[in-house]
Amino acid sequence: MTTTDDFKKAMRHLAGGVAIIATEHEGRRAGLAATAVCSVSADPPTLLVCINSGASAHEPIRASGCFSVNLLASGQDSIARCFSGETGLKGEERFTVGKWAPLVTGAPVLQGALVSFDCRVTEITRMGTHSVFFGAVAGIASRSTTRPLIYAHGTYGTFSPEGAGLWW
Repeated sequence: MTTTDDFKKAMRHLAGGVAIIATEHEGRRAGLAATAVCSVSADPPTLLVCINSGASAHEPIRASGCFSVNLLASGQDSIARCFSGETGLKGEERFTVGKWAPLVTGAPVLQGALVSFDCRVTEITRMGTHSVFFGAVAGIASRSTTRPLIYAHGTYGTFSPEGAGLWW
């Protein structure tokens, strides 16, 4: 039987882009760092994000019916650390890092992110400790041509083209 700890250790080998998932509900913003983000469909444009049901942003995303997915660029690891809870900032305090503005749905979008997707929740599926939020993409903002921020083995790095390897 696979244990939770074994699974978590194994998943550290899966490198992934780092995203800040953000929302606003009843005048309060909430957000978290996530690597469990995936495209679902190009027609209609749809993403999914997996969020722990105990995360402070879980209920605001469900209640607001919208969220943004902000893919971080190389050099934005301080934003990732803030939204992953490493700095101790919570709730609205996290939004003092970076510049944020709404795009289409009202969810805050990080200006300067590699790319931001503004989504409306279309479906929520519960799976174990997490909820899978499916989001129809209502708007896209692409502001940077820099390299993406990558998370693997418990650290942040960036991607280089084939043959150049990862820079950790």
